[in-house]
Formats: sequence, C-alpha cells, structure tokens
Amino acid sequence: MLDLQSRPSVQPASAKDWLATQEKLRGDYSTCAADFSMAQDMGAYTAAEHDLWRRLFHRQSEVAQRYAASAFLAGMKNLDMSADRIPNFEAASKRLRELTGWEIVAVPGLIPDDAFFRHLANRRFPVTVWIREEHEIDYLVEPDVFHDFFGHVPLLTQPIFADYLQEYGRKGEEAMAMGATKILARLFWYMAEFGLIRENGNIKAYGAGMLSSATETAYSVTSAKPQRLRFDLQRVMSTDFRIDAFQETYFVLENYDELFAAMSRDFAPLYRQILAVPAIPARAIRAGDTIINIAA
Repeated sequence: MLDLQSRPSVQPASAKDWLATQEKLRGDYSTCAADFSMAQDMGAYTAAEHDLWRRLFHRQSEVAQRYAASAFLAGMKNLDMSADRIPNFEAASKRLRELTGWEIVAVPGLIPDDAFFRHLANRRFPVTVWIREEHEIDYLVEPDVFHDFFGHVPLLTQPIFADYLQEYGRKGEEAMAMGATKILARLFWYMAEFGLIRENGNIKAYGAGMLSSATETAYSVTSAKPQRLRFDLQRVMSTDFRIDAFQETYFVLENYDELFAAMSRDFAPLYRQILAVPAIPARAIRAGDTIINIAA
C-alpha cells in the first residue's frame, strides 16, 4: 500500500520558503535546482538497493500481467524496463522522447504543486531518486523511485495518456489561483494513481498507486468490497479519498480518450460549484452514479 501525502494548497514564493514549511521530507533537497530538479547519481545506489528494486519489479510484474491494463503492459515493453537495476532516467527519457516527447526529471521527493504542475505542462515527469527501505517493501508514506517509475512511467509511452497528463499540468495554475488545488488533486488521485479501465468487458488497473502495491492491484480489480463507478469528471473532482487504506471507491474509464476529452472543459465553473458544497465522502453513492459491478 502507498500512503501518498496530500500536497499543500497554498504555495510559498520560493523553494527555500516551501522547504521551511515542511515538517519532514525524506529526500535530500540540498542540491536541487529552483524547479526541484536534480541529477540522478546512478553510482550512489547500493547493491542492496538494486536488489530491492529487482524483488519489487519481479513481484509487481507478475501482478501486472494478471490485472494491469493493456496500455500499461505495452508501456513496460516499450521502455524495455530492467528487472535487475534501478532505471537510468536519462536512458528512459531518450526512449520517451522518441515515443511521446516526454522526459523524466529526477527530484529529491515530494515537490510543491506549482513545480509539479509546471513540469507536467512541459512534458517532464518528476521521479523520486531514492528507493524505499527493506521494512517499507509493502507500505510507504512517500512515493519513491519504484512507485514513480514502475507505476507512472509506462503510461507515458502511450500518446493519449501522455497528452492527458500535460493538459492536467496546464490546469494547475488556474486551480491554485482559485484555491482549488485539492479539487484538481482528486482527479490525479482517482485517475492517475487509482484509475481503472474496462477492456473487453473486464476491469483492468492502470493507476500507479495500485500497480506499485503488492495487494491493492488485485483488490481493485477483483474484490466485491469497493465501489466501482463510471467515470464522471465532476463526480471525481467532488469526491474525497483515502490516503491510509485501500480505496473505497474506484472510477472506471471506457477508454483513455474520454479522460483526455474531459480536459477540454472549462474547469473554473466546476471549481466554483464544488467549492460551494461539502465534498462527497469516499464511500457515498449519489443519484446519477453508474455502478459497475464485477463478475462473480
């Protein structure tokens, strides 16, 4: 399970000011640039860290073969991801540039919203440089290199999803100006971290939060406990989420085109409507929801 901490909704004026507001951050921010990018030092990884990557990779690859969406599996092949070593970001970026014009930006860990949005808007995906410790193999508080790279990067090889993430980043400035960062963050959470898609009548996982988890991938696809609702942009952006347990509700796409198409909407009226009323609890069912059941 991954407990992704929510980002602050108000951004200080500089990287230094932002760091001063954080009680504790895992990474080393002493060498990062103003946009929080830094060099990935491949020589700094230990043999034990590469071995931990290898074990995580083999475990999650087996899970993905059973439960992951075809686009994610195709992305893994497109990247020729190594099972034996923590990936070299520049080598992966070279391949991404060829496929979709994206690249990877090494970062020390969590970064503020404005930097995150700006990177995405310019087709740069921030990936944390450090890897979890042995005792965190099944539970992690902050996203590490395995979550970021294994979970997110494969879909960046797919043009329609790559375009969606860029449009998402472009929406960030308006969201911050309107005090709606949390609302926009729900879209990333439910659709980039914990998204499901229907393929040939079957539910498949494509979200990074589940695909980097030992157990939530199967849970999201096969368990009868969570709710699975048909994707609806305003419903997603209105719905609270859990950061400390498996999701109680998942949203299901029919195809990635509808996710990209949603980005053409004017979000400002949505923000005003959603800010005016309480958030929908994660477990709630509302009139107008389309419930998607799984096969028994």
